[in-house]
Amino acid sequence: MFSRMREDIRTVFREDPAARSVIEVLTCYPGLHAVWNYRCAHFFWTHKMKLLGRMISHCGRFWTGIEIHPGATIGRRFFIDHGMGVVIGETSEIGDDVLMYTGAVLGGTSLQKHKRHPTIGNRVVIGTAAIILGPITIGDDSRVGANSVVNKPVPPGVTVVGVPGKVVEKKIEHEFILDHDKLPDPVSDALRIVMDRQSKLEERLKELEKNNGK
Repeated sequence: MFSRMREDIRTVFREDPAARSVIEVLTCYPGLHAVWNYRCAHFFWTHKMKLLGRMISHCGRFWTGIEIHPGATIGRRFFIDHGMGVVIGETSEIGDDVLMYTGAVLGGTSLQKHKRHPTIGNRVVIGTAAIILGPITIGDDSRVGANSVVNKPVPPGVTVVGVPGKVVEKKIEHEFILDHDKLPDPVSDALRIVMDRQSKLEERLKELEKNNGK
């Protein structure tokens, strides 16, 4: 148990340059508190004490603003940055080395009591306020951009942005970072293409008018 806790603390230092000391990490990181609270709740949930697990989970939600259902399955070195508003549903499955930013949601799309939440692969980065819905799989080493809504499976090693989410960058080399200011913007790219086309047409029209004037 203590080795896992030390690993979690090292993960915070690795992912957040603002972390300055162990005491600061232990006292001021709700994402870390939420993960530890989840592990406790998950233990009781899997040992047929589901009500106690839910109560512990509810207390964690009150103190951290992060809601992780005790029935979810979460791998190692999972880090929630800031975390307020993060929701992880009951049948969610999260791999190792996953990073989630504030407001991200792993939600369900069914009222049936079966697998209804996403499966997140290893080394996935989920941006601020991104929403991933349904029993879909997000492939290893993928990135989901801020404010995206994803409701279809995502292949490994790509970047997904937009509403609904679309693949805008393929076969990326893994970097455990989501530079929101560097994500492709498909709407902006489309407008740029239209403007370039319009500029060329205007130049062509001026050239035709000039030739007709002669």
